[in-house]
Amino acid sequence: MTEATDKAQQYYLEGLKHYGDDDYSAAAEAHRKALEESPEWTDAMHGLAMALMHGGKVDEAIVIGKRICELDSEDAFAHTSLSMFYQRKSVVAREEGNAEASMGFIEDAEREGAKARMISWKEELRNNPDAPPPGPAGSMDVIQ
Repeated sequence: MTEATDKAQQYYLEGLKHYGDDDYSAAAEAHRKALEESPEWTDAMHGLAMALMHGGKVDEAIVIGKRICELDSEDAFAHTSLSMFYQRKSVVAREEGNAEASMGFIEDAEREGAKARMISWKEELRNNPDAPPPGPAGSMDVIQ
């Protein structure tokens, strides 16, 4: 991970505030400024990608997510985020009546989700060699 300048950190925190206020456009702008200061700072990229997704700019969010994975292929959060972005793309394609594209995006989402699970499991095994293997996708009892 690249270290951020003080100015980049200030913009990043500003972006988080805007994101918390549901002002995704301002959040994206602040994160872009952070990246002007520290171009390969993945924390700011994560913030930008999430702001873009919530602001309806899913294609741009996917580009940023892929860039994070180029910089750090073991970033489980980046793969999880890409999975979310592709799920959003799937919904849009389905709403537009394009079932084939929708299913393609679901496959992309599943692939990225699997990468995130494998990365997390490898990390768990490094920290806890006796950890049990993960169950299949969707095997956790999650109350929503």
